[in-house]
Parts: sequence; structure tokens; C-alpha cells
Amino acid sequence: MATDCLFCKMVSGQIKPDKVHEDTEVLAFRDIHPQAPVHVLVIPKKHIVTLNDLGTEHAELVGKLHLAAAKIAKQMGVADSGYRTVMNCNADAGQSVWHIHLHLLGGRPLAWPPG
Repeated sequence: MATDCLFCKMVSGQIKPDKVHEDTEVLAFRDIHPQAPVHVLVIPKKHIVTLNDLGTEHAELVGKLHLAAAKIAKQMGVADSGYRTVMNCNADAGQSVWHIHLHLLGGRPLAWPPG
């Protein structure tokens, strides 16, 4: 864990997010600036700065982020109507917290292309 990382502080319990899911490797919580009625961030408990820092040893962990997102989408009632998952990498893509995270968005029609 990185001592100055907002998400690591959530994992350690120093900051209490509005949790919607937690298991041994994944934490998910409501975004504090939601862009849709359902906007959840799904993070690995392991600190990984950006997608560029992923290696083959992280493949299962990244898969678990997506599986958790699908489970949460069902729990929040957006699985059947549709939802989007997004992972931003670096500043130009909109990454503002330097710990990988998956955005789960749903609850309204989402336009394409984004941004």
C-alpha cells in the first residue's frame, strides 16, 4: 500500500467510503462525484498505479474487478438495462487517483462516444 494514496487509505480503513462490495482482493464504493445514478468505483486492494503498470501476474486480479462490477450491477438493478465499465489510464484519459480503478456506470442511457 502507498501511504499517500486515497484508495489505499480506504482499503486500510483510515477513510470510510460508502462501500457496496468487499472481498479479500477487491473493494467497491460509490463515487463521490457520480456521473450517473449508479456510479461505483471498483478497486484492487493491491496498490497498482496505472494500467501501464500491470503485468501478466495481475490478469486474474483485473478479471476479479470486472466480475465484481457485474455482480454489483445486478445488485443495483442495472444489469438488464445496461451499464458501462471504464478504466482510465493517466491524466489525458481522466485518471485523477493514482491507483487503478474501474468505474461502473448505469441507471440512465449512456452516450457514445464518451468524452
